[in-house]
Amino acid sequence: MAGKIPDLNAEVRTGTGKGAARQARREGYVPGIVYGGGTDPLPINLAFNPLLTRLKAGRFLSTLFNLKVPGQDDVRVICRGVQRDVVKDLPTHVDFMRLHRTSRINLFIHVTFENHEAAPGLKRGGTLVVVRPEVELEVTAGDIPDHITVDLTGKVIGDVIHIGDVKLPEGAKPTIDRNFVIANIAAPSGLRASDAEEAGEGEETDAAEG
Repeated sequence: MAGKIPDLNAEVRTGTGKGAARQARREGYVPGIVYGGGTDPLPINLAFNPLLTRLKAGRFLSTLFNLKVPGQDDVRVICRGVQRDVVKDLPTHVDFMRLHRTSRINLFIHVTFENHEAAPGLKRGGTLVVVRPEVELEVTAGDIPDHITVDLTGKVIGDVIHIGDVKLPEGAKPTIDRNFVIANIAAPSGLRASDAEEAGEGEETDAAEG
């Protein structure tokens, strides 16, 4: 059930210190460092444009990457810091930490919904309102779920689906220590308008009787 881990391509950065980092930036790279995992730190360069695209896409600090560096074994890493230019707000340096397959990390996992046809509330014209299209879970780096599944069987209008209602993959647990809402089945707009009208008429009747 492991999800696909995106590749992140980099090159070994020759030389160390501020001079080598400045040279990398002049050549269109963002310097970085990979540390941890019981091995020596590895200075790297990442192409500026692909990195900026990933940063703009969001969730960069909570995404597990498969780091590919020519001449090195692929390694799983997670970003632990992005330094930015204080004026242009563009990346100037990136720190990555190596992870073992048994490492525990926090990642956002996509939520999928199944058995729409078995939900009476949806058959009556109700709407599935997704509050959280993804949830942050603590998972093991070697067994990352591609998604979690919400079964809509038997759900009626007004039902609220909490994280506690969802069977999570073995070893995964929410990072938020409360039973938060994932989705609900809302009444059709016509039914909601009808209910509002009835409530208004009831208030008028009460006022007249009073």
